[in-house]
Formats: sequence, C-alpha cells, structure tokens
Amino acid sequence: MERGRMSRVTGSRLSELPLRVQDNRMSMVYTTPQSKQPAFGKLSVSKPQSGTSERRTSFFGARTSGANMPRTSTMSGFGGTEKIKDARPLHDKSYVQQCIRQLHEFLTEQGFPGTLSSKTLQSPSTKEFVKMFEFIYRQLDPTFELPNSKVEEEIPAILKSLRYPFVLSKSSMYSVGAPHTWPQALGALIWLIDNVKICWSLSQQELLFSDFCEDSDNIEEGAQYNKLFLDYTVETYSKFIQGEDTFEAEDESFLNKLKKLYNVDEALLASMEEKHRILTDEVERLEKESQTDRLMTKKMEKMKLQTDLKKLQSYRSSLESFKANLENKASELKDELETTVSHLESLKHERDELQHILQNQKFTPADVERINREKRELQQTITSLTKSLEDAEQHKWNEEIALAKVKEKAELKLTEYHKLARKLKLMPPSAENACGHDFEIRAFECGTSSSVQHKTQIQMLLRKLISDVEEENSRLTNMKLSLEESCEQLNSNIMDKSNDLKQLREQIRKLDERLDSDMQELAREEQEWAAEMESVENHRKLLEKKVNFGYDEALQQLKAAQQQYHLVLQETNEERRTVANNLASVFTTAANHLSITEKSMEDLHSRVQQMCSKAVEEDDAALQKMRETLKTFKSKADSL
Repeated sequence: MERGRMSRVTGSRLSELPLRVQDNRMSMVYTTPQSKQPAFGKLSVSKPQSGTSERRTSFFGARTSGANMPRTSTMSGFGGTEKIKDARPLHDKSYVQQCIRQLHEFLTEQGFPGTLSSKTLQSPSTKEFVKMFEFIYRQLDPTFELPNSKVEEEIPAILKSLRYPFVLSKSSMYSVGAPHTWPQALGALIWLIDNVKICWSLSQQELLFSDFCEDSDNIEEGAQYNKLFLDYTVETYSKFIQGEDTFEAEDESFLNKLKKLYNVDEALLASMEEKHRILTDEVERLEKESQTDRLMTKKMEKMKLQTDLKKLQSYRSSLESFKANLENKASELKDELETTVSHLESLKHERDELQHILQNQKFTPADVERINREKRELQQTITSLTKSLEDAEQHKWNEEIALAKVKEKAELKLTEYHKLARKLKLMPPSAENACGHDFEIRAFECGTSSSVQHKTQIQMLLRKLISDVEEENSRLTNMKLSLEESCEQLNSNIMDKSNDLKQLREQIRKLDERLDSDMQELAREEQEWAAEMESVENHRKLLEKKVNFGYDEALQQLKAAQQQYHLVLQETNEERRTVANNLASVFTTAANHLSITEKSMEDLHSRVQQMCSKAVEEDDAALQKMRETLKTFKSKADSL
C-alpha cells in the first residue's frame, strides 16, 4: 500500500513540471485575439469533452499556480462532432456467442430471478431484456426501479447518463431480439456489466486501503508532509531554473523521507510482492484451465441429452401406439384362427363319421369313383386355400412394410412442419404469432376423424394467419408508396431551396472578396504602423531604464491578466459551443421549415451587411484612436 502511494507521488510531480520548450499549440491560443466566424454552408461545432478524459488528482493536492501549472493544451476542446464507431465485432457470431456466455455467467452468479436458457439469450424479447437490464443496473443502484411506461425512452437515457460511448436508438427497444438489433443491445449490457465490475473493484480497493486512509488527514495534509513537499519543490525548481531536467538524488531523498514519515516496512513490501507474484501465477494457471469453459460445454451436453430424451420418449409413445395396433390386429387374427380351428374340428369330425360309414357299408364302384372324385376336388380346394392363405400373408407383410414407410414419411413431414412452425413462431401456443392457438400436430392420435378435424382446424387457422399477413403487407405497401411520394416532393423542395442557397452563397462570396480587399488595405496600413512602432520602440528602450521600479507590480498584473484571460477563453469556448449547438439546431429546423428558412436567410444577409459596415467603422475608429494614443505617447516621451 505504501509503495503504491510512493508511485503516485513521483507520477504527479512529473506532470506538474513546466515545459522548457514552447508548445506550438499553446501559442495558437495566445496569438488569436478573436475567433473566425464560420462560413455559411460549413457548420463547425465544437466536440464535447469527455468526462473520463480528466486526470485524477494526485494525493499531493492540486497545485496549478506559478511554475507548477500542468502541461495541458487548451486547444483540445475544438473539433467537429462525429459519431463514435463501435470497434467491437458485434456482427461476428463467435464474438456474440462469447458475450452471451459472459452475460449468462454474470446473471447466474448474481442470482438472476428469471429463467435463463440459450434460446432466451439468443433472441430475447423486450420484456426479458428490460428484466436483465434492471437486474444489472441494480448492482450499481440497489434502490433503482424501472417505470412501467416509456421503457424504450428510459433505457437509452440511463445509458447516456452513464456516458455509454455509443448510441442505442429508441426504435431498437421495440424489437430487441431481432438479428440486426440484439448485438447492439448485447454490447450495451456487456458494457454495463464491465462498469459494475469496475465499481466492485473500486469498492474493494477502498476497503483494502481504508486502514491507511483513516489517518490521512493527520499525515498527508499535515505540517510535516507540507514541509517535506515544499523543501522538495524548492530544491527541484531551483535546479530546474539552472538548466537541469532530472532530479534523481532529490527524488531518492524525498522518497526516503516519506518512507520514514509513513513508517514503510521494506520487508513487508517484499513479502507482499512475492505473495502477489504467486497469486498472479495461480490466477493465470486457473484462467488457462478455464478457457475451455467446461461448465458451458456440460450445460450444452445436458441440453442435447434432454432433446435426445424427448425424441426417445416421443419415439417410445409412437412404438406403444404401433404395438397397440399390432395387438388389435393379432387379436383379430387370433379370433379368425379360432374360428378356422373350430371349422377344422367340425371337418375332422365329419371325416371320421364318413370313414366310419365307409367302413360299415359296402361301396359300389360308382360310389368309390364318386368318393375319389370328391377327394380330388377337396384336395384341389385345400391347395387353392393354402395358396390364397400364403398370398394373404404375403399381402399382409407387404401392407405392413408399406404402412411403416408411409408412417416414416408422415413423421418426416410432421417434423418439417413443426420446424417451420417454430421458425414462424407458431409453436408453442405462447409464441408470438400463435395468438394462443395450438398448431402442433401430434402423431398417432386415436381415430381418423379426430386427425381430420385437427387438420381442418389448423388449416383454417393458417388460412386466417395468411390473410392477416397479406392484409398487413398490402397496408405496408400502400404506406411505402405514400412515403415515396412525400419523399419525392421533399426532394423537389430541397432542390429549390438549394438553388436559393447557391445564390446566397454567391452574394456572400462577393462580400468576402470585398472583405479581403479591405484586409489587404489594413495590412498596408499595419506596415506603416510597424515603421512608426520601430521608432517608438527606440524611445521605449530609453524609457525602459526609468520604469524598472514598477516591474514587480506589472508582473503581478500580468499574471492576473493571464489568469483572467484563461477564464475568459474558457467562457468564450463555452459560448462558442453554445452558439455552435444553436446554429446546428437552427439548420435542422430550417430543413423541416423551408419557408422560415428563406426569411431567416434574408435577415441574416442584412445582418451580415450591417456587421461588415459596423466592422469597417469600428476599424476606422480604432485606427484613429491608436494614432491619438501614439501622438500622446510621443509627446510624453519627448517631455521625459
């Protein structure tokens, strides 16, 4: 802790040294007495200074007077306004997935109350995005509550107040989960998470240094510290005036005195450095091990296994239904087999009776021939029946194979239908385009009438949805045509006004040429004044010896005037920014209200003519005044 404070001491001292070589950028401020007015057609608006660009105040305090003024340039506030481009690859899918994993880990670690899934974070709804934003922002402000109305205006305003460097438009809040909108919203959430982590680290740092900062009022701002700092400043500044730029001996002695004042323990610092090095190596090792993101891979495997389990369950249910159908067919075949067996038993019994009758009676040759003929006929009948039975079994097998193929094709078509329905957000019933209707077709529903009724119901809902989409498409087409007509009308109006602006610019150019000729004439007069000033300078050298007694007072007045000049310069810059912003708003309003623009341009033209004439009169009056002053100065010099 003491070592960190020592480094802050040396760093702040180097930033307070005055420049030995003159800065050209500073000379630009002192050599321009008045700013140029922006030409019409080119609007120069000052670039707003970022609040994060301010330097941290060192713990020595702010000392900006005399030679210890910081080496800063006052010209950093000028520049045109430009939209900052987001350098993050938000359109890269791998980077977006990395940001989604980071968001998922943060919400899981902090105990997000809502449900989190990969599908939700791939394309969340506006309501889910608002919940995540509110949860993350509460890490910064636990008392924060997002209003129920106008959320699309509140969230961009909050990000702007937090100085988010990029623009999150109001229209993007209406469709956060869209592919072209979600990466920008995700980038804003990641930026907010980084701010939360920075605030946590700063609060932890304050806790680490709290024991040291308790007596800061007694040591850092005490008399001993001030005496050491003043002695160090006197020594270094005296050597700096003599021409030296490095003060290693003074720095070392000053650090030793500060170590004695703060009771710095070198052994403790060395042990803390060794401990910090060991912990850093351990953190690097753990980071290398965690690069594979095992938790996310396990979660993805779990999701895949869950989907496989659902598929197996659906396949099992289909098999059970198929088994029930086969059992029904088997029961039917069993009944048929029982009837066939009973018929066979009856035929056997009849055959036995006939054999008994045949054995007990005598047959004539005609009877034997008749019996043989009937036997042959019965054998032919048995053969034909056996063949028809085999054909029926083969036909049954072929029908079962065809049924399995048809069922497989139906399942594929049903899968494609469900996939297309999910893509169109028609499934489940709580989807965006489902409107509470169930568009899912379940396989192996009992009865053909229920499947036909379910199919007709889904077809009616889909026809209604298609008609609604066609009506919306026609309405948007009509709106597009009307907008194109209004755009063409506006373009024609803009062309007319641009021609008027060209005429006004030509008039302004002529005025500028006239102004340049006047400036050349003034330059010739300045040369004449320079010759006169040379003679006055000779008299000034003679008088300079007599006015040395008021030199100290003049230096003090000069310093006060310089400070006043800096204040006036800052006020002038602020006024210039305000005027530039007002001009920007005026030109924006002029694009929408063309009739008011014509009147404003006419007033502005007359005002420019008045200003030019007034400037010429003021220059003449100033020249006359300078001549009178020169004459009085010469008379005083002659009298002396």
